Amino acid sequence: MSVRQEIAGFVSILRDSWIVAKKDLRVELRSKEILLTTAYFGFLVVLVFSFSFFYGDAPLHAVAAGILWVAVAFAGTLGLGRVFEREREGDCIRALLLTPIARPALFLGKALGVFVFMLVVEAVVVPALFFFFNLAITAERAGMLALVLLLGTIGYSVIGTLLASMLLRAQTKDVLLTIVLYPFILPLLILGVKATAALFDLTGELGVFSECVRLLVAFDVVFLVASLWTFEPILVD
Repeated sequence: MSVRQEIAGFVSILRDSWIVAKKDLRVELRSKEILLTTAYFGFLVVLVFSFSFFYGDAPLHAVAAGILWVAVAFAGTLGLGRVFEREREGDCIRALLLTPIARPALFLGKALGVFVFMLVVEAVVVPALFFFFNLAITAERAGMLALVLLLGTIGYSVIGTLLASMLLRAQTKDVLLTIVLYPFILPLLILGVKATAALFDLTGELGVFSECVRLLVAFDVVFLVASLWTFEPILVD
């Protein structure tokens, strides 16, 4: 296969991925059922935890970082259960598999939809966190925070989409997804909390942040490759 054919195949996968993601996002924007519920739930998590730790002795930057990632993880779980729900309800998964879309494109499209969905949730959770905890960081650290959230969201979306496809035909998939998901994303959450706490601590060094970012990149790459490799056998079986 020539380089030109490989590039054309890669572009085709990206185009098909966007088609799948655009379809999911368009359907969700029409109903706003899951999007509004999840964003509101994330806001409530931040609100409740802000009152719980208001009089605590723990460092504010560590508490706020933990609450941010817990809120994102909990809120995201509500939406992950719906990744393949419409296809399952209409028994359209077989028809989807018969389309000429490559399986990697199907996975990437679903993961991209979850990724955009999570960004919307974070757009609600992060300002709420800064408001309730009266946080202030520099513009440079705000950009670093965006990078950490971006890397964490990529890993969360990839793992969540793969596990949602694995539990597609399970009767109690919402419960099982929660049980299976958190052990996989625990390293991601730990790295995210450590990196975010380093950014919120304006007097601290950023060595921990750099190390966590490198590990997050490695985490995302490993699970993305593994997911692309295992997605088709899981979905077909």
